[in-house]
Amino acid sequence: MSEVNTISEVRAKATLAKGAATMMNRLTTEQKNEALLAMAEALLAHQDSIIEANGRDLHRGRENGTNESLLDRLALNSTRIEAISEGLRQIVELPDPVGDMLESFERPNGLLVEMKRVPLGVIGMIYEARPNVTVDAAGLCLKTGNSVVLRGGSAALESNRRIVEVLRGAIAELAMPVEALQLIEDSNRSSVDEMLKLNGLLDVVIPRGGASLIQNVVQNATVPVIETGAGICHTFVDETADVEMAANIAVNAKAQRPSVCNSMETLLVHRACAATHLPVIAERMRAAKVALRGCDATRELLADATPVTEQDYATEYNDYILNIRIIDSLEEALAHIARYGTMHSECIVTEDADNAVRFLQDVDAAAVYHNASTRFTDGFEFGFGAEIGISTQKLHARGPMGLPALTSTKYTIKGNGQIRG
Repeated sequence: MSEVNTISEVRAKATLAKGAATMMNRLTTEQKNEALLAMAEALLAHQDSIIEANGRDLHRGRENGTNESLLDRLALNSTRIEAISEGLRQIVELPDPVGDMLESFERPNGLLVEMKRVPLGVIGMIYEARPNVTVDAAGLCLKTGNSVVLRGGSAALESNRRIVEVLRGAIAELAMPVEALQLIEDSNRSSVDEMLKLNGLLDVVIPRGGASLIQNVVQNATVPVIETGAGICHTFVDETADVEMAANIAVNAKAQRPSVCNSMETLLVHRACAATHLPVIAERMRAAKVALRGCDATRELLADATPVTEQDYATEYNDYILNIRIIDSLEEALAHIARYGTMHSECIVTEDADNAVRFLQDVDAAAVYHNASTRFTDGFEFGFGAEIGISTQKLHARGPMGLPALTSTKYTIKGNGQIRG
């Protein structure tokens, strides 16, 4: 497709979404929930064609040499489609934040001032090879009365195209306008660049993916951005940590699903417990097929660990690879995380209450854990339903972004003839 056609597609679909936004704002909670339930049922009814389309994406990915961890993020099967469908049903059960009265007060002159939640408007969603995000984003945006323009990665194009066809078909005869759900099918980077400049059509852009995608959006967008950051996450095993707890948490954080942003990339171990704890953790990591990279002190204890580099500490692997560093203090752990972390999710394993409090207070991240895996940073696990992403910025929203994060506020003022003197 030519650049002219790319720009035409992006602008045309964003214009349709913008036109539908006013109608979306008028929908009742019942009408939105009816649409979401229809979408959930349609995914199950059409799962065979969705899996067939996904199979074409997987075949192309293998031909292009995509690694197995990324293919896992792309893959759909009946179990995953059932989970995605269930995610929409969970959104239905969640309270609709639109219209919530956040504040109401009367001024001395008799003006009644009210502040309510309202939709953001039109959300541009730019993401990579995870077709479940297509459904999650659509469900969350539509539940909150927003139109959404989806631009997924080329690796999942066939999957996303079929999913959106199914979702739009499900709402075609309902009150929700199909124009509120748009998919950009052109995979050229120019389609992303065009979205980033659609001021007046898109109200906000949300990137979800690797560091390069996110930085491209943050650095080049003129449309407001909600940044969902890359996940270079750490687990710090303090000197008082219970060895079995530390091993369970570390292995879960790394190996339960390494392709996601809340998985651990670097394990920090206090020197005082390294000789006892690290061999136990390493044995469990090997059993989970995790390749180990370590500092000099680590490699004295673990002969199979390869040398870790400065670049390794700054890398989000999304794979079965783990950096290990032995450190001398809580302060050194805090310094390492401040230098290499992406303000996503960080954990301390310790029985020292003072160290736990210090870690929870001083680590600057969206989610900070004491004695629990970073894998819990997730909209489902926090009880928000499906998430639009995990924000690592500090304005508007931070952490797993559920329904309230996709709203803004609006003041309505009621008077009886007041004028300002």
